[in-house]
Amino acid sequence: MVILATLLPISALAVNPDEMLPDPAKESRARTLSAELRCMVCQNQSIDDSNAELARDLRLLVRDRIKHGESDEQVLNYIVSRYGEFVLLRPRFSVRTMTLWGSPLVLILAGGLSLLVFSRRSARRPTGTFLNSEEETRLQKLLKSPHL
Repeated sequence: MVILATLLPISALAVNPDEMLPDPAKESRARTLSAELRCMVCQNQSIDDSNAELARDLRLLVRDRIKHGESDEQVLNYIVSRYGEFVLLRPRFSVRTMTLWGSPLVLILAGGLSLLVFSRRSARRPTGTFLNSEEETRLQKLLKSPHL
C-alpha cells in the first residue's frame, strides 16, 4: 500500500487554505498576480506554484496589499520595487528589456549584412593569378597559331 501511495501522482497545492482571502474576487486577483511573480528560490516557478517559504511570504504580501485596496499595478510595482524586475515572470517592456530582446535580432541582421558584403567583395575579385611576361608571350603565340 505504501509503494502504491508513493507512485500515485500527488498534486501539491502551494497556496495553503490559511492564505486564501474570504472574498472570491480578491482571491482570484491574488492568484492571477501570484502567477505572474517568480519564486526567487525556485526561479522557474511562480510563487503560486512554489512551496518555498519566500514564495509563501510573497503570496501573503500580495494578499495583504490587495486587502488594503491597492490595484494590481500598484501591487506589482511594490513587489518590483523591493525585489527588482527579475521577480516578474513576464518582464515589462522598457529600454532595458528592448535591448535584451532586440540584440539577437540586431546581431543576426548584422551577420547577414556582413555575409552579403563579404560575398559581393569576393565575387568581384579575379579568381586566377596574373601571367608573367613569359607566359603572356607564349599565350599570344598559341592564340596566333593556325593549329587551333
